[in-house]
Amino acid sequence: LILLLKYSIDELLKTDKAKDVLYDIPLYFADQPFPKPLNKQTGITTNKKTSAFAKSDKEACEWAFLSAIKALQERAEREGMNAVVNIKSNYKHNVFASRTEFECGAGKIIAGVALKADLAKLP
Repeated sequence: LILLLKYSIDELLKTDKAKDVLYDIPLYFADQPFPKPLNKQTGITTNKKTSAFAKSDKEACEWAFLSAIKALQERAEREGMNAVVNIKSNYKHNVFASRTEFECGAGKIIAGVALKADLAKLP
């Protein structure tokens, strides 16, 4: 049985674990405004899973989300982009766009977060 759960993006991004793991590449969720990009790559997806063993659903989901965000930031850096924009949850290809929450599928053994985003070169 997989539960589809929602957790706060801001609350997680303010934590030390997020600051330790993530790159200094700006993130824009859902329809958050951002400067007009000089260049953009659209439709980038990532799907990260983590063991839920001996973790709360929230803890497992937060790790999966941070892994997914970090993967997008790494890809942006590799592609010469400096921001990740239009970030949306995309669990089992069901898009959930929110500036404040992400979706996570949590089960007894594994938790997963799928994201869809665009990479942008902002001025």
